[in-house]
Amino acid sequence: MSTKGIFTALSGALAQTQKIDTIANNIANVNTTGFKRDQQTFGEYLTAFEKEPQVIQVPRVPASIESFYDMNGGDKAFVNSTGTYTNFEQGSLKHTGGKLDVAIDGAGFFEVMTPSGVQITRAGNFTLDGDGQLVTKDGFPVLMDAADDTPPEDRIMRFTGQGQPSISDAGEVFDGAQNLGRLSLIQVSNPDSLLKVGSNNYTFKPELPSEVTRVATPNLKQGFLETSNVNIVQEMTEMISAQRVFEGTQKAISAYDSMADKSINVIGNTKG
Repeated sequence: MSTKGIFTALSGALAQTQKIDTIANNIANVNTTGFKRDQQTFGEYLTAFEKEPQVIQVPRVPASIESFYDMNGGDKAFVNSTGTYTNFEQGSLKHTGGKLDVAIDGAGFFEVMTPSGVQITRAGNFTLDGDGQLVTKDGFPVLMDAADDTPPEDRIMRFTGQGQPSISDAGEVFDGAQNLGRLSLIQVSNPDSLLKVGSNNYTFKPELPSEVTRVATPNLKQGFLETSNVNIVQEMTEMISAQRVFEGTQKAISAYDSMADKSINVIGNTKG
């Protein structure tokens, strides 16, 4: 008896494990400023797709291990992960009243300087570090708008401490009455080209090109923060569904294992 179906069931269990891990990460970040939920997508993978139609010989005989080999394994199938996709739908805006809290109302990302280079983020919960630099909650300097050939280190905003820091809805940063410049915001033509790299930051996938342009007129909400776009009810519902499917695949694996045991130890030991 062929038990190739156990591999189909196993691939389904692994797929649901991936989905549960992704949902768990979404739930863990439900209160993370500017976080965007992820979702796993899967598809049925058929080995027949890798072979030319004329190569696969479909025998017109009852199914058997011999007929399976005649088909070159053409009827094998399993669950294939097609990728993890980020939902960039905007989260709701929450009023904080903070002078350095800004939410992007619409498309766009802030540019920040990290040890790995310039990255982008939607999280606008900024603060000042010990050197008077405007930084993210993880200590990454926030960059101001400048000419394209301006080095990132020359685009870091520094406050003197002589005045009250604030950020306007247009993205203008003030040190008291002094205008230090405008926050750098960029737009991405293909959001699927963005890759999460931790600390709520993104960089670009090298295999997916995307046009990057500067937001000429930023639309910010000073004193607000963008909340996560995770819907906790939806995530919990999907978690329960994934767990039930996982339990179903476990039962299928157990059934195939039982059939294999009987084939080897019962039928195989039966004397004719």
